[in-house]
Amino acid sequence: ALVTGAARGLGRACALALAEAGADIALGLRDINADNGLIKEIEALGRKALPLQMDVSKMDEISAAFHKIEEYFKRLDIVVNNAGVAPENLIENVTEKDFDYTLAVNLKGTFFISQAAGAFMIKQRYGRIINLSSQAGFIALPGESVYCMTKAGIAHLTKCFAAEWGKYNITVNAVAPTFIYTPGTQEYLAKQEAREHVLSKIVLGRIGEPKDVANAVLFLASPGASLIT
Repeated sequence: ALVTGAARGLGRACALALAEAGADIALGLRDINADNGLIKEIEALGRKALPLQMDVSKMDEISAAFHKIEEYFKRLDIVVNNAGVAPENLIENVTEKDFDYTLAVNLKGTFFISQAAGAFMIKQRYGRIINLSSQAGFIALPGESVYCMTKAGIAHLTKCFAAEWGKYNITVNAVAPTFIYTPGTQEYLAKQEAREHVLSKIVLGRIGEPKDVANAVLFLASPGASLIT
């Protein structure tokens, strides 16, 4: 399994969940030296961990990483497209730099990581691709217009890949979480007013943990989800 943005938050939780379920893990890292102890945790579970320098906005890093996956593992069964950024700004203050970078990581990265994975999966006639969309792809979050747009795009892009690649026994799905406690949401959710507002919108009355998302990803990667795409 390849997990992008694996160093922390949802990516870290997904990598550990897949390792616990028996997968060897290729770790897509924006900084290859910043695995935050994840390699040791995966190896302690008896699985292999391959750290990869992978800023998903850079095509040369994607290409080099997939060459290493081919050399080391010889195959690729599961991809979790988790890497994402969310520069927060009111619409009138969005800069072209932030706009381009958010699209490059969230949309371009998801597309070309999946395309590269297809080289393995089409040949194998087997693959599981799980993309991280968001509630932000379905509802408007003030101050996050560009992020919302990319997550809506991921939801529809998922359908496009699923429609084209089903004939190769490749399923393509997306998980769209609500607010989750991660390093990216920590500062916002530390504010009492913000936390109370979020909780008022969540029917179950609790903010999610990374493991909640990882469990959904694990299911979609499992044989139990073989007819879901």
